[in-house]
Amino acid sequence: MSTQTETQNPTTAPDAATEGLTLLGAGPRTRPQDQLEAFPNPHPDRPYHIRIESPEFTALCPITGQPDFATIVLEYVPGPRCVELKAFKLYLWHFRDEGAFHEDVVNRILTDLVAAIDPRWARVTGVFNVRGGLYTSVVAEHGDSRLATPYPDLRPRQW
Repeated sequence: MSTQTETQNPTTAPDAATEGLTLLGAGPRTRPQDQLEAFPNPHPDRPYHIRIESPEFTALCPITGQPDFATIVLEYVPGPRCVELKAFKLYLWHFRDEGAFHEDVVNRILTDLVAAIDPRWARVTGVFNVRGGLYTSVVAEHGDSRLATPYPDLRPRQW
């Protein structure tokens, strides 16, 4: 015979870490957002690395209007705040209808990220798919370069 114990559902009791987050769990309200949301860093005294990879990034070429596809990699050492993942996904999604050069979009992502979370160090890398026979990669960094991630690509590539 088994017995079930009643446990409190952690999603029903808001706490300081989730207070103010409006996009997480928003369900049908999910749509592109031009802002980032953050939550307090749970370990602000320790420098640790966070890596987020988004292989489905799309923006429009500002000249031709054709889509540019890329993998965006965000690596950072958080300061007082961490970026909320769903908010970051929806933020990246908002570029799908915007015309932007590769160099501009990577630097805008970094600028907005720094404004939202004030990281100790951050790097945004855009690895854009081939256009006109050329591959383009753009890397933008902010903060203390001594904290730069020593980790190369952590995910094995599928060729």
